[in-house]
Amino acid sequence: MSLCLQGEENFHQSCQIFLKQSDQLRDSWSWESVQGSKEGYLRKTVLRSVFIESRPKWDHNGSSSDSSSHSVSDEQGVAANKDVYDTDGDYDDEDSVCEGSIHVLQYEYHILYSCSFMTPVLYFRASSLEGRSLSLEEVWSCVHPNFRLRLQHSPLTTITQQEHPLLGQPFFMLHPCRTEELMRPLLQLAKEQHRPMNYILTWLSTVGPLVGLDVPLEYSTLQQLLTETEAAPYPLSPS
Repeated sequence: MSLCLQGEENFHQSCQIFLKQSDQLRDSWSWESVQGSKEGYLRKTVLRSVFIESRPKWDHNGSSSDSSSHSVSDEQGVAANKDVYDTDGDYDDEDSVCEGSIHVLQYEYHILYSCSFMTPVLYFRASSLEGRSLSLEEVWSCVHPNFRLRLQHSPLTTITQQEHPLLGQPFFMLHPCRTEELMRPLLQLAKEQHRPMNYILTWLSTVGPLVGLDVPLEYSTLQQLLTETEAAPYPLSPS
């Protein structure tokens, strides 16, 4: 397997391997084809518990507003609201226990190939269970404080609102401008250690948690067992 994504063919090969692993782990990723086109994307929908705090927050522009929130996984539960984020005095020990409430949101994640950057790109959208779409400010407030500073100051992980290139609908995305810079040392290390590496899996494990998308550790075990040849028969066909 090539260590670098140099075209859509390598992207599709990585997706094939990743989908086979997802099937074995029942991780609910699927391949969605676009009607009338040969293009497609990986898709997953999950429910996330989000703790909405009743104290001022700092949004992606550094301004404050009346409320704040951060996301927690189902396993972490309410206890995650005790995480402390202490940067420039925005969060301190007194803020480690906050008043607020838990809300359940639906997140839909898409992985597409960018011809411009020759890398995968993570698109996503979020809504309440009643179907109300979250604004960009609300999406930023749902980023866990442990990741928020990194998102605010790194072009690699800047959250922006864009039109989905295949669906023509409004989505949020993590900008891919520095994905190659992020992945280069990881690819080089895998090459030096002569071990297989799935670009999609490694990349998603790095950027996914920034927007609440966790990749189970079991993938790493399966990665050692699967080869590109074994995964090739997996069809990227219309759902």
